[in-house]
Amino acid sequence: MPPTAPYLPPTGPGQPPLPGGKPSRGKKWLTHGATAFLAFLIGVGMGGSDGESSSKANAGSAKPAPRVTVTADPEPEPAVTVTETATVKPKPPKPSKKPGPPTTVEGDGQYLVGEDMKAGTYKTAGPDRSGFVDNCYWARHKDASGEFGSIIANQNLQGQGRVTLNKGEYFETNGCQKWTRVG
Repeated sequence: MPPTAPYLPPTGPGQPPLPGGKPSRGKKWLTHGATAFLAFLIGVGMGGSDGESSSKANAGSAKPAPRVTVTADPEPEPAVTVTETATVKPKPPKPSKKPGPPTTVEGDGQYLVGEDMKAGTYKTAGPDRSGFVDNCYWARHKDASGEFGSIIANQNLQGQGRVTLNKGEYFETNGCQKWTRVG
């Protein structure tokens, strides 16, 4: 029998290449072209919803895109304020003048000048006409004995009158209206 040639599988499209052989350029182009076309179709399918024509085509089945709302953090609450209450005692007001003896004398009696009444010049409107006798008597005394020898000066008034009194003297008045310091 004649010698036989080794068996070679058939070659052609869709067949694996022969061992040790290179695929043809046509096959390479077909494989790469098919892969590129498939990638193109997938890309169009994924990105097709952005265009105007695809939104018209899918108008019945497409749902509106969800609306995104961004809220800002609320303003922080202010810091807590602590208030302390302090009790302050006000200082007593300063007197404009030292309190001293009164500057008016009303009614009958004997008054120590500098203690019961302030020293100075006093004036009266005259006799107190509410009494039985219309007479105003005043006297300056060097002491409170009431004796005739203690009188420094005295007078009976029928109208207005004035008298100047010194500290340490005693002033006696009977039947007179109010005495008011005038100087």
